[in-house]
Amino acid sequence: MRAKNLLFVLLLAFFVCSANGQDAASDPVHHFFFFNGSGDGDYNRNIFYKNRLEFSFQAGWEPINIPFVYNFATDSTYTTWPLHYTLEPNILSVRWTIDNIGWRGIMRGSTDYTFSGSYVDIPRGPETRYFVFLYGIRRNFIRPNWRLVPFFDAHGGVGNINAKGPDGVLYAQGQDLTFTLMNGGGIRYDFNPRFSVEAGASYQHISNFYLSQPKYYDYGINVWGSMIGFNMRIGKAKPPVH
Repeated sequence: MRAKNLLFVLLLAFFVCSANGQDAASDPVHHFFFFNGSGDGDYNRNIFYKNRLEFSFQAGWEPINIPFVYNFATDSTYTTWPLHYTLEPNILSVRWTIDNIGWRGIMRGSTDYTFSGSYVDIPRGPETRYFVFLYGIRRNFIRPNWRLVPFFDAHGGVGNINAKGPDGVLYAQGQDLTFTLMNGGGIRYDFNPRFSVEAGASYQHISNFYLSQPKYYDYGINVWGSMIGFNMRIGKAKPPVH
């Protein structure tokens, strides 16, 4: 809930400051939400540029159980099971920016590849923990000199869960080896070229992709909730762009 409240405050402040325009560049509130670029320059080119590396830590709370969102591509039943889960993902990542700021209009921005390791605590559900390696991609939607940067990302990975289906728990997971899909989005706030924070929402799917069948049915886990994070650039900054 805290992450949702933070995201709402950031969005509200974003629209208020956007409506005020760029005339009050010396105003502290304006400076809080915008970098001071010169001419047609975009200060964000000091933050998002090709081959930049970034460390990230994210923590989430995913208590809302929903059907598998990609069931249109599988034979899965579009339903939720009586056994509900809550997941608490804790994700350590390295992000690699693969391009400079490009494209036009609302698609203007940059793209990151992400390599992550995650420990997922399971406070609600028969299983208690999940370890997973993730690979993903993120698109940052960047407006000139804005500190607030919307983003969307998608991840996939393979991991290990202490499955309880083989112990006879109905609707639990059928085997330890599992796979995961994650989709999320939110808003990032850049303090400077080195440090930033972010808040948003994330959907996570965990299943064994039918490998445990027919012995144990692959019920899977499908949850979504809030996510917050902290980011830090790795290495030295590039020569400044004004």
